[in-house]
Formats: sequence, C-alpha cells, structure tokens
Amino acid sequence: MVLILMVITFGIYGLVWYVKTKNEMNSLGAEIPTAWFLIIPILNIYWLWKYCEGFAKITQKMDAIVLFLIEIIFAPAFIWIVQDGLNEKAQ
Repeated sequence: MVLILMVITFGIYGLVWYVKTKNEMNSLGAEIPTAWFLIIPILNIYWLWKYCEGFAKITQKMDAIVLFLIEIIFAPAFIWIVQDGLNEKAQ
C-alpha cells in the first residue's frame, strides 16, 4: 500500500512514511536524527545510513550495510523490508 500511495502522491507520501517510521523506531530505541536531513543533499545519504542502522538495531533482522545497499539499488524492496520488519515488531 505504501508504494501505491507514493505513486499517487508523486513521492510525497514517501517522505511522510520515512518520518513516521523514524519516529516509531526512535521510540523503540533507535538514534535516527531529524528528518530535515532527508531533504538536504549529501546529508540525506548520512540520514539514510542512520535510518538503516536504526532499523538493524530495532529488528535485528538485517545488517545495516545490506539494507543501505538495497535502498540505493532498489528502493521498493527497501520499503517492503522495513515495513514488514516494523509490522513484525508491532505484533
């Protein structure tokens, strides 16, 4: 559903999804910096790395470097992995 909403809103929902999942992971103990870094060139790469580290720390499902490479190579798979991991964590 996230991917469909991203297409319909021309990517705006993607930014909202990143912020919402960042807040959820930070509440579980991740240390992801402010999402404003996401819209600043060069800092957005650092932010994505910290996001991947936070996800790896919370779910212990996947190594951060592997997740980061998936994000760079094929973002839809990244979104699916993160959403699935957070859904499992919530159950």
